[in-house]
Amino acid sequence: MRRLGSLDARGKNYFEKMNDTIAALSTPQGESAIALVRLSGSLCAPLAREIFGSSPEPRRANFGVYKSSNGEELDECVYTFFAAPASYTGEDMLEISCHGNPYIVGKILEDLILRGARAAHPGEFTRRAFLNDKLDLSQAEAVSLLIGARSDKALAAARKQLAGGLGKRVAEFSDRLMDMAALVEAYIDFPEDDLPAEDKSSLAKSAEALARDFTSLIETSKYAKMVHGGINAVIAGAPNAGKSSLLNRLVGEERAIVSPTAGTTRDFIREKIPLGKYCANIVDTAGIRKPESDIEARGIQMAVEKLADSDIRLVVLDASEPPPQFPNEVLQTFSPENTIAVVNKCDLPEARTEEFLKLYSKYNPVAVSCEKNEGIGNLREKMVSLAEANNITASADDILVSARHAAALERARAALGEAAKKIANSEASELAASDLRESLEALGEIVGKTDCEQILDRIFSKFCIGK
Repeated sequence: MRRLGSLDARGKNYFEKMNDTIAALSTPQGESAIALVRLSGSLCAPLAREIFGSSPEPRRANFGVYKSSNGEELDECVYTFFAAPASYTGEDMLEISCHGNPYIVGKILEDLILRGARAAHPGEFTRRAFLNDKLDLSQAEAVSLLIGARSDKALAAARKQLAGGLGKRVAEFSDRLMDMAALVEAYIDFPEDDLPAEDKSSLAKSAEALARDFTSLIETSKYAKMVHGGINAVIAGAPNAGKSSLLNRLVGEERAIVSPTAGTTRDFIREKIPLGKYCANIVDTAGIRKPESDIEARGIQMAVEKLADSDIRLVVLDASEPPPQFPNEVLQTFSPENTIAVVNKCDLPEARTEEFLKLYSKYNPVAVSCEKNEGIGNLREKMVSLAEANNITASADDILVSARHAAALERARAALGEAAKKIANSEASELAASDLRESLEALGEIVGKTDCEQILDRIFSKFCIGK
């Protein structure tokens, strides 16, 4: 299979651009103790000599004063040179650690561009690493996942992918496909040998077994969004049940307005919180009741839609009031697998806590008092338990695939299925061989061994500049 983007016109243009030396700030914008300016390309060694007055030894931190092209001393820096190919990008690289004053950083970047470097595009360092065979495409994507990880689960999945876990699995699949293709080619190249029919039967069984392995990996994609993006937990309930108070308690600050006036919350309030080994996106919604205005009606309808799309439903119930009568369209979204009945205001004398806990027993009930901050820890534990019970985990070897990977695996599985049918039905071997090649091409898209420059553009456009 060919390296992704290696032959088309856009790919050629990009390889020409790779002769440039690129520079970018690789730490976040703003004031900090230290900032890291990163360069990659053939000018790195000459620039180090010009700027700091000496030829740096590779992979050794050096102290020096950054002197601009007009002789101005900009800052005291620590700089490190990495000689190709033993670098992140596979090219010569230079990393300059200066003081984290945005003005100093700006002056250094301006000077580097005056000396012949150019500003890097988003993800260009990692893109060069991919094109120089330092990473496969799945590993390159994992760099972005690692930077954005906000939970233990997301961090573990990103590390596994960055270490080449998915690439190794795809390589194993590809090897099995190529073994099948070799046998199919034997029927094409040596038809006079009259190969036995039982070989075809064995080949069909191998294809079916591989298709099942494709399916197992595809199924992990439904958890990837939860692990990397966070579990979506929606707070719903009748007006004044304490939904906004619950959000504030879960977040740990006064994030939502709390008011005794019904209909105060009309739009969504979103917050991200740690939840055990996960990250949760908490959404507070409008109180569900008979609306008194068109705006409130729209807010309630949007709340129902959010409930239907959520991973966990937190239904807040006021234990001091009669049980609410929710519309059928709301009740249909509740199930023991996705709903927690949050019985609130249990500190009030008139609260009928035990009655509510029994009434909503199938919805994982938990008693809380948002006013006194009681039971919130128990609620968090129940949310984690519900997430675990719903198998928000990776595959047996901790590999998760993204929607892009799953789509490629679906195509690979479909083509393999067609090949298996043709083999089992003793159809022309040339047709089965074509299906197997199509399956291999689809697998190649996952790790970047097929021509599709648009995929590269889409992936790396989401990266930060300097990564």
